[in-house]
Amino acid sequence: MTPGYAWQEGHAKPMDLRRIRHFVVLAETLNFRRAAERLHMAQPPLSVSIQKLEAELGTRLFARESSGVSLTPSGRAVLVEARKLLFHGNQLSETARSALDGTSGILQVGFVGSATYGMLQKLLPLFRAEYPGVELILREATSVGIIQQLEDHALDIGLVRVPLLQSSRATLVQLERDEFIAALPRGNPLAGKGPLKLSDMAGEPFVMYVPTSAAGLHSAALLACQQAGFIPRVTQQAIQIQTVLALVESGLGVALVPSVMQRFASDKIVYRPLVDVPPAASIGLALAYMAETESPAAARFRKLATREFELEKRR
Repeated sequence: MTPGYAWQEGHAKPMDLRRIRHFVVLAETLNFRRAAERLHMAQPPLSVSIQKLEAELGTRLFARESSGVSLTPSGRAVLVEARKLLFHGNQLSETARSALDGTSGILQVGFVGSATYGMLQKLLPLFRAEYPGVELILREATSVGIIQQLEDHALDIGLVRVPLLQSSRATLVQLERDEFIAALPRGNPLAGKGPLKLSDMAGEPFVMYVPTSAAGLHSAALLACQQAGFIPRVTQQAIQIQTVLALVESGLGVALVPSVMQRFASDKIVYRPLVDVPPAASIGLALAYMAETESPAAARFRKLATREFELEKRR
């Protein structure tokens, strides 16, 4: 709908909302002079506007008398709907303005499963409190899938695991830095020790990330093991970190997982810090967005996330 116009039921041509406003003001004042003053216009153009509206509707809205004007039965009926039209026209304009400045509309956010272990719980309540008019649609996916959906414009914002090895047009803003820790079945002999060296795990069966779907984590974990002097013996693979932990919980092997996953509490898993993870194997969570097509609501989410995690780093 073109701003300033309303479509007549059963008619092909648009109705000018300015004429509707002129009609409502005249109906409320029943005086052309006072109505023109309130509308900040001269009387002759107001009279022409009312005549055009009556012609469009095919009915007289006002009875002209020597003492002034009064509403006809049609005019009284039209007044009810005219006020509704003006209200919805104002709502439409307000919605458009809010969407333009990012305070309303829909924001589609993709996230990896491990973002639910603190990051989403931090960001979502803050964003909802600051921008209650924005409807959030959340979709869980892998980092690879999120980047693809951003490029296809199916998502506005993504919370992804880094490093990302595939090339992409998306811009990344790292929010959280993390490091690998060891996840061990409780019955494993290493579970009874304190902090471990990576080389302590050299003889263990590994649950590893699928290289095609979780390339960043797979590459970082493999690099860490290689720099510790061994190639991990991979017996199981999984895409999501939660699935990796479920396999560890089942006793199928050990794994390198982000330290934030210690919040995944289980009496069948023991987490141990690693003292020699190389800086080249660093990992983390980042916000991904398409800079060239970023929506106002996405920009507000990005700025809020950047602000909050900058404050977190200073604490």
